[in-house]
Formats: sequence, C-alpha cells, structure tokens
Amino acid sequence: MGFRNSMARRFGDTVSRTSPSLSTFSPPSSRVTGMASTKSKAQKFHLRLTTNPRTKSRQGRQPGKVEPRIKKPDMSSLRTATTKGRSSARASSPATISRYSTRTSRRLTNAQLGSGSTQYLSYYDICLTTEDVRSLRNDWLTDNNIAFWEEWLEREVLIKYPEAKIVLLRPSMTFLMMQSSDVRSIASALPNFDQITHIFLPVNDARDSTRSDLGSHWSLLLVSKIDGVAFHYDSLGGANYYEAQKCTDRLSKVLGQALRFYQMNDCPQQENSSDCGVYVCILMRHLLIKKLLNANATEKVSMSMAGKAVDSRSGRKEMMNIIESLRKEGERRRSASPFPSSSTPPRID
Repeated sequence: MGFRNSMARRFGDTVSRTSPSLSTFSPPSSRVTGMASTKSKAQKFHLRLTTNPRTKSRQGRQPGKVEPRIKKPDMSSLRTATTKGRSSARASSPATISRYSTRTSRRLTNAQLGSGSTQYLSYYDICLTTEDVRSLRNDWLTDNNIAFWEEWLEREVLIKYPEAKIVLLRPSMTFLMMQSSDVRSIASALPNFDQITHIFLPVNDARDSTRSDLGSHWSLLLVSKIDGVAFHYDSLGGANYYEAQKCTDRLSKVLGQALRFYQMNDCPQQENSSDCGVYVCILMRHLLIKKLLNANATEKVSMSMAGKAVDSRSGRKEMMNIIESLRKEGERRRSASPFPSSSTPPRID
C-alpha cells in the first residue's frame, strides 16, 4: 500500500469514450483543431490494460460513483514542469512482489547494483540511482522513479504534440505545494499555469512537512482547468482521498480558480501493497495519450476507467527496459566522448 517519497528526489487496450450521461456534471465539449489527426502518433504507445474480473473496489471516504466527461485540450503551446531530484530516504517495505523473470532482472542483480546508492543514469533533469532501480524492480516506487517517468513522457510523447498545453508536475513540487500554508510563497517555484489546460499531479500521503519519506501511498490527480474539475485516481480505494482533496484545494488557490473534486471509484485496483506508484505511472500515460492527446475533437471524452485493470508487472518490466536502453546509449555516448569519465553516470541530454 505504500510508497517511499523522498523530497529530493505503451499499454494495449482502448477505453471506451462513451458513458451514461452524468446528471450532476456535464461540462460542454470544445472543438480542438487537428486533434483527431494525431491518432497515429500515439498508436505505438501500447497500453497494457487488461480486463480483470478479480479486481475489487475498496470502500473509503468517497462520494457516489460518477463518470464525468472532460473537454479536449486547446493545443497552442507546450509547458512542462521540471524538478531536479535524487532519492535519498528509504522506508522498509511491508511486502514485496516476486521478481519478474526477464533478462533485465537477471542482468541487474543486487550484487551488481551493490548495497549502497550510486548514480545509475542521468536523464536530462533526473538522476536515477541504483536505489531507484532496485525499487522499480520489485519494491515501492520512489518519487524519483515517478519524476523520471514524467520526464520521459515529456521527451518521448509530449514533444510530438508541440501545441499541447499540459503540465506533468513533479512529485516534489506537488509535495511542496501541499505542505505550504501560503501558496503564494511558492508561486515562483511552480510553472506558469495561465495558458495550461490540464495538469497531472502525483499525490503522496506524507503529511509531515519535515519528513517527506514518511509517505506510504501514491495516487494520481488529473486537473482540467478548462472544465474546472479535478479527477482523482486511487488504486487503493479512497486511501488518498483526504490528500487529493487537500491538493485540489491548494492548486485551486494557486490557479485562482474553483475546482470540483471527483473521486473516480472505477479506478483499477492494485492487488498487493507495493504497486501504487506503478499504477500512477501507467494511468498517467494512458490518460495523457488516450484521453487527451489522442482524443476525437468532435466528442466528449469519458474519464471512466471502468472494467480495466493494470498489468503492473509488465509496467515495471517496460520501465526497466526503457532505463536500460537509455543507460546503454548513455554509455555509448560517454565512450565516444573525447574526455570519457567513468566517475560520472551514463548521461542523456
């Protein structure tokens, strides 16, 4: 159920865009020029979402089930949030999942990674450590893992949509915003949201502003500025209900705009205590590509995830393969440099 959160620090199934009408909320749709023509660009990002009849919803402090729909983003410019970070704090795991049997996991043994934490890959503004790699293999995801995933989505997905106005806010920035009593004091650290249409925020349940590593669960908040709505996706029922509402309230003050909060009760549910961060990453990419970037400009998009479940093991495997591929390319670039240095990690920038 939990995840470490340190301050420093293509999935296959399509989801139906149709849903029953919503009596309590039905924002008007908006037409987006050129949105439908972008469909082929996102097809290669397969979504590993499978129907799983064993998935069970958990009861929590939640309002009634709703299936709100969202406007398509008005594409004109790309703004992204970046934050440099490296994980340092680590919490003990109450439970871990079995290691998946792949060449990646066999290649990256604990002996090879070592017992300490050293720099493993520098990817633009993110520096992954061996601790992050160990966590990604079979443990709770660190905030650095999630920050790397957001950086990768920006560099490999959003860059193909230069007119998109979508922010992937880093976990450290979300935490900072939630822990600041006066949001105006941190405005300079946050992106300029004036022209932004949608914001993705990884939410952690760490409540101690001085101990970010005490968090034990990740969930995802997707805010549509053009609709004034915050959609909360929690793979552990309503575990992060309070934190997501608090995050929505703080962001509302930052934006100077009222936001209506919706707990998405049909969010796919994890079946162990260590996959919530993986769910956040997989759902983030699915919502970004299938619901926003690959949306049909002539219809509303249902944000429902009903009947879908996440293949978290395949998600971990894919993320590891991405990291290994980038590290290999970084090593190639380093060896081709006129001044190669083994003291620095393989770097991509």
